[in-house]
Amino acid sequence: MPKPKVKVFVTRKIPEIGVKLLKQKGYKVTVYNKNKAISRGALLRGVKGVDAILCLLTETIDASVLNVAGPQLKVVANYAVGYDNINLKATNKFKVKVTNTPGVLDGAVADHTMALMLAVARRVVEADKFTRAGKYKGWEPMLFMGNDVSQKTIGIIGTGRIGTGVAERSKGFNMPVLYYDIKPNRYIEKKCGAKKVSLDTLLKKSDFVSVHVPLLPSTKHLIGAKQFSAMKSSACLVNTSRGPVINELALVKALRKGQITAAALDVFEYEPQIVAGLKKLPNVILTPHIASSTIEARDGMAKLAAQGIIDVLSGRMPSNLVK
Repeated sequence: MPKPKVKVFVTRKIPEIGVKLLKQKGYKVTVYNKNKAISRGALLRGVKGVDAILCLLTETIDASVLNVAGPQLKVVANYAVGYDNINLKATNKFKVKVTNTPGVLDGAVADHTMALMLAVARRVVEADKFTRAGKYKGWEPMLFMGNDVSQKTIGIIGTGRIGTGVAERSKGFNMPVLYYDIKPNRYIEKKCGAKKVSLDTLLKKSDFVSVHVPLLPSTKHLIGAKQFSAMKSSACLVNTSRGPVINELALVKALRKGQITAAALDVFEYEPQIVAGLKKLPNVILTPHIASSTIEARDGMAKLAAQGIIDVLSGRMPSNLVK
């Protein structure tokens, strides 16, 4: 009797390079083909009887999903670096390995962070809307005055791969670098002249505050009303990590009161919903979770996620193993 094909369920369309890798191994690959986040019901139907799940941050992978999938399930590959959408206690109980996609998107996210910082400082989005609306009538000495980025102090909260990349890029703008992390980062201290400080000191001294921590119970609302009151009134906040790290209701209040000058967000506390009032503020730039959205990064993520599945199902230890 022929051996049944290995089954892989992909919860959303991803770059074809990843799906092709899986099919080249002879796996039966099913991709949820609707251009929206998969519903819970469709997720449960899709995972039944599969050997591997390739999921996104939009899917909660918990005990009920693993139970419906069945005992043959060997691996959950998360198409992201963060994996707060996966219940690791449950995967451990069910003896299911978990992989993620570190490394391949770090540069893209660091680049986007700098793009947001420059755009919010120089009021690029406001000026673009103004020009398109036909309001530009000629050069004015006070038109859309923003803030310099060069030689301003950047405070980086979380100096993993992406935070490190932001520190490296900041030196190209001659920016003094402060950082806050649970452990020292000797690399950026040596290469970028970065100084490790307390969170309070970072907030008080930084002109730009860039957030790069994972979402954990200890980092939820890491930045809230108390932190905004400690920041410079001229400071700009940039978040490309996870939305709930910022208390966005407190952010709206801080921006309205002038406690900080501006903010640029690529992630949101209740994603994809936006906190009331945030979209109406002219001193905020909002991008739809696209920090890693380059061809190179997303292809790399697809390949790494697929390779993690192949490694586990082939009895090898994947390089991108989470647990």
